Amino acid sequence: MSAGAENLLGKPVDLFVITGYSGAGKSEAIAAFEDSGYFCVDNLPPRMIASLGELFRHRGSGVRRAAVVTDVRGGDYFADLLAVLGELTEGGLDPTVLFLEADEEALVDRFKETRRRHPLAPDGRVVEGIRAEREILGPLRERADVVMDTSGLTGAMLRRRITTDLLDRRASSKLALTILTFGFKNGPPRDADLVFDVRFLPNPHYREDLRPLTGRDPQVVEHVEAGELASEYYQRLLPLLDFLLPAYLAEGKSHLTIAIGCTGGRHRSVTIADRIARHLASRKDISLRVVHRDVELG
Repeated sequence: MSAGAENLLGKPVDLFVITGYSGAGKSEAIAAFEDSGYFCVDNLPPRMIASLGELFRHRGSGVRRAAVVTDVRGGDYFADLLAVLGELTEGGLDPTVLFLEADEEALVDRFKETRRRHPLAPDGRVVEGIRAEREILGPLRERADVVMDTSGLTGAMLRRRITTDLLDRRASSKLALTILTFGFKNGPPRDADLVFDVRFLPNPHYREDLRPLTGRDPQVVEHVEAGELASEYYQRLLPLLDFLLPAYLAEGKSHLTIAIGCTGGRHRSVTIADRIARHLASRKDISLRVVHRDVELG
């Protein structure tokens, strides 16, 4: 995303549009933006977002940073959102779209806890509304600049992640890079931008002495990297990342998630992710975080 349009005073305006699945945490997200000093509006129909953009351009508006939530509560207006986003971009106000999602099980549990009805299934099963909403929002998810999966996050965890991974790092003008390891048997992450499958490497799971260990233990690293296969993989993968990361920065991307997957997410993916992290650790243009999602499950 660009730095934002300039108002008549010549100062940039930073606009976030927060959307996503009902129950995925949009209320918690807008709270994080409000705590960070953003002018915030909840449940705003898309055409009203365009009007808000005009307000930002008025002299004396005083608004430099804003965040708005829009979702299926907007009814028929929601179909206009993609068009409105295009109009805002053409008008010089380049919004960042933050899309929040969660898996079906997590969403169902949240609706049960709150005893709320799903807006797309007020008289039916919650799961029917979730599936209908997922289909409707597919094109918008593809348009999003940042996708966050909130399935395993509490409200406090989501607010913290938005603040540290998005807002704080955004201010530093660095690419916020997350290297995420996972096990395919537990399901791939939905918010990954790049996914690398390392199940072709030697699997420590089949050695009883290595099975209880993780990809951070020297014995496991030695097993995974034995022979030429891992070495040849690094020779191709690391230069590819050296090429891609500056390209993403030049394109204006502020957050990137690289997912590394093996069968269980405990051995091979962890070894490879930590090797990538060491390779990238000295870069000044990225803010790096490594998350081992399934290491205790594999």
